[in-house]
Amino acid sequence: MEKRILSYRKYIDELLQQTNVDWTAVIREHLIQVAFFQHERLIHLIVTVTFAILEVVVIGLCVAVFTLGVGLLAIALLVLLVPYVRHYYILENEVQKMYVQYDKLVEKRDGQGKHFR
Repeated sequence: MEKRILSYRKYIDELLQQTNVDWTAVIREHLIQVAFFQHERLIHLIVTVTFAILEVVVIGLCVAVFTLGVGLLAIALLVLLVPYVRHYYILENEVQKMYVQYDKLVEKRDGQGKHFR
């Protein structure tokens, strides 16, 4: 998903440099893509928060009654949590940049100055 969102955003940046483009069609497609990425972002937020809560519970369990199994579980959850946080961070930031792209697309379509910033 990371590769897809980065390449899509780059594609829109390249389109914004062009002049003879059907901006209405591009905006329509952009809004569909933003919706897909927002859904992906929501799912990853739920997964990330769930893993974070599990990690806190298991660390609490480690403090209360430490065993090798609980310690290994805490490490395993942490190893999974770090990539989830990184991936969510990328999704969040890229979707925010796509909102800015949308504003620029509307400016191109309407031929006006700044839209929303």
